[in-house]
Amino acid sequence: MKKILIDLFRHFIFWLFIFTIGRIFFLIYYQGLIVNSHIKFWEILTLFIHAFRLDMATFCYIASLFLLLWVIEGITKWKGIDQVVKYLNFLLIGIYFLIVAGETGLYGEWQTKLNVKALMYLKHPAEIINSAQTLTLVLMIAFWILAVIGSCWVYRRFIFLHSINQPTSKRWEAVVTYFVLQPILIIGSRGGIQQIPINQSQSYFSQHAILNHTAVNPAFNLYISWFENRQFQDKNPFVYMDNVEARHIVDSLFAKPASQGKEILKVAKPNIVMLILESWSADLIESLGGEPGITPEFRKLEKEGILFTQAYAGGKRSEQGLAAMFSGFPPHPYTSITVQPDKYKHLPSIVKKINAQGYHSSFYFGGQLIYGNIKSYIIFNQFHRIKEIYDFKLPHIKGKLGIHDEYTLSELLHDLASEPTPFFSALFTLSSHSPYDQPMEEKLHWGDNERNYINSAYYTDWCLGKFFEQARHQSWYPNTLFILVADHSHNSYRNWHPNSFEYNRIPILFYGDVIRDDLKGSQIDRLVSQTDVGTTLLEILKIPTQEFYWGRDMFNPDFHEFTYLTFDYGVGWKVPQGEYIWDDHLKIPFKMTIPNDVHIKYEKDAKAFLQVLFDEYLHQ
Repeated sequence: MKKILIDLFRHFIFWLFIFTIGRIFFLIYYQGLIVNSHIKFWEILTLFIHAFRLDMATFCYIASLFLLLWVIEGITKWKGIDQVVKYLNFLLIGIYFLIVAGETGLYGEWQTKLNVKALMYLKHPAEIINSAQTLTLVLMIAFWILAVIGSCWVYRRFIFLHSINQPTSKRWEAVVTYFVLQPILIIGSRGGIQQIPINQSQSYFSQHAILNHTAVNPAFNLYISWFENRQFQDKNPFVYMDNVEARHIVDSLFAKPASQGKEILKVAKPNIVMLILESWSADLIESLGGEPGITPEFRKLEKEGILFTQAYAGGKRSEQGLAAMFSGFPPHPYTSITVQPDKYKHLPSIVKKINAQGYHSSFYFGGQLIYGNIKSYIIFNQFHRIKEIYDFKLPHIKGKLGIHDEYTLSELLHDLASEPTPFFSALFTLSSHSPYDQPMEEKLHWGDNERNYINSAYYTDWCLGKFFEQARHQSWYPNTLFILVADHSHNSYRNWHPNSFEYNRIPILFYGDVIRDDLKGSQIDRLVSQTDVGTTLLEILKIPTQEFYWGRDMFNPDFHEFTYLTFDYGVGWKVPQGEYIWDDHLKIPFKMTIPNDVHIKYEKDAKAFLQVLFDEYLHQ
């Protein structure tokens, strides 16, 4: 028993050391974000205190394996068990630092912990590698190698060599030790004897998301995310009320107004070009409160178009945004519907509806569409022509992730010259996605941790200006409606909390000669979502929208005004009266600015929305 207890204690100290090394590396790597967020040094130190209980729980999971092996050693007297434990530690060290490296590399882009959703993208490792900036990739690999080698040396020198010199436990002592210690480890892994087991919320203590995320043990988070995702494949985790009541609330929220939306076009059947802007935050747009000079070409367009000033993305991933726009299905926690063909096959499609009206449809993307299972979803929408990186004919220059935006837009221009009319064409930009290796020299010498990002947006904006300058000389241009919308937002130089509405605000712009002259240069300040874009387009074209339950006509002044966002463990709700953001892990509102006299109603609306949405996802 003495040997087991001593070994257990030594391994506990060692693994706390491992967890600390990973945490320090993460903090050093994101020191720029920490400085720009004005986080004090004492707050950083505090996170290590808040991290302890989850680290302890994580160790208890690991220690259960070691305990079983040590007990086997005590019973069988097999001296080779210590070697097995050593190599098991080496393996776990490698896995743990792989998680740390992966999470650190992705955090700048995703602003969230590595979770089961991220594992879905491991099916396409080449895409992940190409998405990463070269320096980031090199640093993560170097860190992993050094951390693994150094930690294995420390383990062998200070843990293993001391362990093998200890006498083994007697058989009866080993058995007793197991039945005494294993229940303690089980209690430790669940964080105590309380009714609800410990979860990530235990480490949340700050208004700064990065501190909370750093405090949460990455291995524990990934395991729980995997466990919960499997657990909720057939069970709705967001049940707050009777299903009939929830459905009634949501039905009232999305009830179609009896009135018609505003007529915005001069023509009945225009060509449609949808430009989906990769990771464009509202902070890139001067008229939406962003710094001037980042997107001057967009500024020119909005003066001749209709700009929605209070538009929001519901999720943070491209495939979520595409499903929202083309199927009118909102993003939801834990996963994306586009990665599951058995589910998205039941969704409606604006492309199919538009095709049925005699339109010729096409989709353009300068990268590989296999990422996030986007290609199968795009094919499901029945675009008549789909072009990705391998299908481009014109001369072009590629970056790590794919073809730069100016060449993708040039290919579209070239093809539209001979396109049958009317046409519906969607183009998804790429260059404002990490690793931001656009071919233009840096123009903006500010932005701190997001300097590369804003320069990539500047480049895409320049490409848009070039595209429209050339498009105006095309015969199809006067009869074309352009829709510019972001697939999702992105962390900006202002470093908003990732689960805030400020972070998730995006631009949506309708533009073109077909827009009524009296509406050009106007702004609409009502709360809308990218999920409304597809429904709005169908309403403009006088195509029935009954199938698109979750979408609204943004030009109808009588729709129920609200917008929303979802994240892994909750939902955000925004109405003219204020905001309500519910964190289901913490079981408390993350933020609430709605007046007390009406907040109960809107809290119920938000929870009913999340409940019904996830239930529909499960039963698609």
